[in-house]
Amino acid sequence: MNPSSSQTTGAWGAVLSITACVAGLITVEFLPAGLLTPMAEGLQISQGMAGQTLTATAFAAIFASLFASRATRGVDRRKVILGYSLLLILSCLMTALTTRFAVLLVGRVLLGLALGGFWAMAAAITMQLVPAKDVPKALSIVFGGVSVALVLAAPAGSFLGEIVGWRGVFLLAAGLGLACLIWQALVLPRLPSREHRPALAAFLVLKRAGVPAAMLAIFAVFAGQFAFFTYLRPFFEAVPHFDVQQISAVLLLFGVANFVGTSLSSFFLKGELKTTLAFAPLLLVVCAAVLITAGHLPLVTTLVVASWGMVLGVVPVGWSTWVARSLADDAESAGGVQVAVIQVANTFGAAFGGYLLDANGPQAILMASAILFALSAITVLAAVRVRSSAPESTGDKKQPLNTCEACT
Repeated sequence: MNPSSSQTTGAWGAVLSITACVAGLITVEFLPAGLLTPMAEGLQISQGMAGQTLTATAFAAIFASLFASRATRGVDRRKVILGYSLLLILSCLMTALTTRFAVLLVGRVLLGLALGGFWAMAAAITMQLVPAKDVPKALSIVFGGVSVALVLAAPAGSFLGEIVGWRGVFLLAAGLGLACLIWQALVLPRLPSREHRPALAAFLVLKRAGVPAAMLAIFAVFAGQFAFFTYLRPFFEAVPHFDVQQISAVLLLFGVANFVGTSLSSFFLKGELKTTLAFAPLLLVVCAAVLITAGHLPLVTTLVVASWGMVLGVVPVGWSTWVARSLADDAESAGGVQVAVIQVANTFGAAFGGYLLDANGPQAILMASAILFALSAITVLAAVRVRSSAPESTGDKKQPLNTCEACT
């Protein structure tokens, strides 16, 4: 890369490789949502237990998001990213080849370590790859990878599972992980670690006014979402009685709608951010209520699931915007805490949802999700502080935002 031109244009090939890694990690994280029934049958376990594969991933990601930056301090971030891609490949291979549930869980834990560690430093790394003026554009591209993954993961897993089997799906995912690894090795520049914060610096963010309330709101909305999303397939099979082709189509519709919601989120976030952060979970309450009362009607379920996906697309972008505006001077620490809270929520949602599914059926999950969404909205309105606009500077003057060696 030409140093002089990269100052102006940024390392966009590297940004796209980061996006591909995000899409790969999120896709593999959510694959079990579309393969829950065949995985349970293949391993001779209940669907609730199969759902705990997502719990294991989220649980490992909690610790990785908080401590990965500290554990890899001083290590070139390029090597760290390549290491996460290797963990992705290894996780897929272990999942595809094992016949033991315990080994499968170990593979999913490895995925969680890669997922949490990568997410904790993804924003900071992205900001090193491009000039400061292009950071919002670069971050929107990276977040687009999440939406692409939600479009592909569950419906593609469900569809391909019927063709090559659920083990074959994870072997294909391992191949995609290998492609990402090769791409990153070719385009990522050296990214020296410049993190010198104390080991517990991330937790100091929680002392700031309004931050604990914001984290509670984040926890509630993501726990409610993950509880339902993990067990979408059992709901589709038990309530509207969809077959495999219909399940794949509706899951694809959910993903496409989520991508549309993410794409349109900047329009909504230009207005009152606090209103958006509160209104989105309130709309999800309505969606859950409709599914509880009329989910047996296939057309209603299809339309509501699409609406759910679109509204959900605004949520992660909205909360990342909140971090950028309210905690810009300590975005890396705040990002680590945010990722940890989301993964705790994912762990709780998948575990509690699995319990409710086995004990009371899919309708109980919807009721719990609606309560959690309402809690998120109330917390935002009552206690979350939001700055009216982003600060002019997001970096320490002594440490420029753009720290990519090839971009300076």
